Amino acid sequence: MSTTEPDALLGPADIRELAAALGVRPTKQRGQNFVIDANTVRRIVRTAEVRPDDVVVEVGPGLGSLTLALLEAADRVVAVEIDDVLAAALPATVAARMPGRADRFALVHSDAMLVRELPGPAPTALVANLPYNVAVPVLLTMLERFPSIERTLVMVQAEVADRLAARPGNKVYGVPSVKANWYADVKRAGSIGRNVFWPAPNVDSGLVSLVRRTEPIATSAERTEVFAVVDAAFAQRRKTLRAALAGWAGSAPAAEAALVAAGISPQARGESLTVEEFAAIAEHKPSGATGNPPPGATGNQPSGTTGAEPSGTTDSKPSRATGNEPSGATGNEPSGSGE
Repeated sequence: MSTTEPDALLGPADIRELAAALGVRPTKQRGQNFVIDANTVRRIVRTAEVRPDDVVVEVGPGLGSLTLALLEAADRVVAVEIDDVLAAALPATVAARMPGRADRFALVHSDAMLVRELPGPAPTALVANLPYNVAVPVLLTMLERFPSIERTLVMVQAEVADRLAARPGNKVYGVPSVKANWYADVKRAGSIGRNVFWPAPNVDSGLVSLVRRTEPIATSAERTEVFAVVDAAFAQRRKTLRAALAGWAGSAPAAEAALVAAGISPQARGESLTVEEFAAIAEHKPSGATGNPPPGATGNQPSGTTGAEPSGTTDSKPSRATGNEPSGATGNEPSGSGE
């Protein structure tokens, strides 16, 4: 038997009523889209395999559609919301619709990119509908800062979902693919149509599942060193690694020496390499090399940055179900987002 009332989840009329009461007017121009379908959020929770003993962190709960569904299934939910209006309203929504579970909910009013601690027990799962313009940075930052997260399911723009789950040799394989695979086994976990949002976005959405590696990548190189190689390789992805890594290594001959030492052809390109091979290159960084990538590269970005996201992916994102942008956000990304 469910521990909650059958009508506890938010439907289309509930979403509109809440939005009106809060003075929130979602617009496509601002990328404000709310999930209005209870079946969709329950599907997300099932696909995430949320267990009764899970502590789930949700980034950007918005009005609480997914939050309530997570509370039905998990032991505890911690939501991270940056928007002042939405953050203030969510605890009351939870208390009103799930009074028996309200003590198992906590809100962190902050930018997810700045959060380094969460209240209560360590999170075991991350389930979120992420804002498309910062989806990859937020995802990678959360995986880095909270190693207790074993399972992740995120809803992102379909194109970004494809990039995250891409394998070497795929035309969309790039920086997000490699960095996500550093932490986890990544796969596409389904698609989400446009009609489950209000208003409907101009792009489709996809679910991505990430299961944390039971054993980290076997390498003596630090994560930041590996990611610097990845960023440099894809900053000039049409070039051979010998040329693309010249700035990172200090010169093209030094890059070639590092590649040969790692057992990788200097004529290969980044799109053909696994994360383990990037780690092997990082292990053979020439002594005295500064690690600075060539012009236009992104090797000195924070760990959560993407370095290879296409332009034009920010304008129709279900971000208001996610809350990583303040009310009235224009879609401009924060500094260090890697675009």
